[in-house]
Parts: sequence; C-alpha cells; structure tokens
Amino acid sequence: MIRKAVIPAAGFGTRFLPAAKSQPKEMLPIVDTPVIQYVVEEAVAAGITDILMIIGKSKRAIEEHFDRNFELESELEAKGKAAELELVRHISDMANVHFVWQKQLNGLGDAVACARCHVGDEPFALLLGDTLVESASSVTSQLIDVFERYQESVVALEEVARAKVSRYGIMAGSAISKDLYLISDFVEKPEVSAAPSNMAIAGRYILTPDIFDCIGRLTPGKDNEIQLTDALRLMVKTRAVYGLRFDGIRYDIGNKLDFIKTNIIFGLKRADMRADLLAFLREIA
Repeated sequence: MIRKAVIPAAGFGTRFLPAAKSQPKEMLPIVDTPVIQYVVEEAVAAGITDILMIIGKSKRAIEEHFDRNFELESELEAKGKAAELELVRHISDMANVHFVWQKQLNGLGDAVACARCHVGDEPFALLLGDTLVESASSVTSQLIDVFERYQESVVALEEVARAKVSRYGIMAGSAISKDLYLISDFVEKPEVSAAPSNMAIAGRYILTPDIFDCIGRLTPGKDNEIQLTDALRLMVKTRAVYGLRFDGIRYDIGNKLDFIKTNIIFGLKRADMRADLLAFLREIA
C-alpha cells in the first residue's frame, strides 16, 4: 500500500524569470489554481494524504498556500462568501503536507534523498511539482495499480517526438503487455542519435526505498547534478523496474510558451469562461 508522496519543489525556475525571482514557479497559476495544487490533488485522488514537499529558498509561498489563513477565512465568512470560504479551507484540509529544505540545489536525485527520513522503509509516490498531468483516472493511481501487481518500482512514460528526446530521461526496455514495459536502462537527456527509444519519463514514479541507497552511490552526472535517472540506472541492475505509458495528457509547463498554452487549454475547459475565451481567440486569430 502506498501511503506517502514526495513532491520536489526546490528549483529556482530560471526559465520563468523575472516572475520566479520572488515567487515559486510551482505557484504560478493555471487559470486560478497554482500548478502545485493540481499535483497535490492528483496524489489525493490516488488515496495519498501524507505528502512531503522538498522546498528551497524563496519557496515560503508554498507553505503558506497549504496552511490555514484564519484572517482570510474570517473575512470571507463575515461577507457571506460561503463558496470562496469552502474553497480556501479545502486547500489546507485535503492532505497532511510536510516540508523539508533542500539545502543546496544539487539535482533531482539529491532532492529525493532529502525525503529518506520521512519515507523510511516504505515505497512512495514521487510527483514532480512543476509537471501537470490530466487523466480520467489519476496517473498516480495508474502507477499504484502496477506497483500492487509487481511490488517493484514503476515510472510513468510518455511517447515524445524523437526530436525532443534530449529534453527528457529516456528509457530502454521491452513491452510485456499493452502500454507496460520492463525497463533495462535509462539515459538522461540523450542526443537524438543516442536515444534508445522515444519513451520519456513523465514526472510521476512509484519508488521502492532502495532508491535512496542508489542515490547515495552517485557522483554528479549530467549538468554536474545528482540525477535521479542515474539512480534508476543502478536500480535496474539489481531488481525489476517497470514503465507504464499512462492514459492521459502531460502538459509541458516548463517553458513560457507551453505554460501560456496550458492556461488557454484549461480556460477553455471552464464553463464560466469558455464562451468568452473562445470568442476572443477567434477574434485575434
């Protein structure tokens, strides 16, 4: 049973400067909801309510977002804004959210290592705090289903254009059933000519606790950082790791253009703004 989730959210977000200078990139809104709230809601939809966030400098806004704001609640209650009051209370009530600081930004692998004491000897879900995935069934739920079948680590996979493989961790492996792969290796951000496939890690994982020992054996790799992909490469040498091509859509919000596109897509899903937004898009097109 997966009881805990880890969400790394410590990076500087340099691609979103100047907005990310004093505001975490994970708090940038998709319409009116911060990206990281969508990530927490995905974990909660999978039945996980114990969540550890790995944060760093200038990330206090994340802590405040998931804490109670009694002054705001009192103001909303006094003005009879029941719907808004329920909305803000829901944010702090949906999960038990804990925080630990990544003291130096040494890569995703190093960030995950910060969760060792909280996770202990349990398998856990890992959800990247700046990656948004939409599906009928929570992607984390889909991964948990595979984990419960095999009792081994599972990563979410997305098929990407071969020209874009250098942006991702890419897997090598063989299909064992529809959309399910037994992984033999990973390569972090390979050149197109060296990529073993075009199946990319999509920012969601179920990991067994021996990942921490694998991370501990690493030296800095790509970009002079401790890469989680390198730890997974060590793991596949000693035990099975599976990859699931999930049923859903991953929204790439790691750059400004795709962030704007994602806002438009989610705006068009909103009944309260779809008609006006669609009319505006048609007008400017």
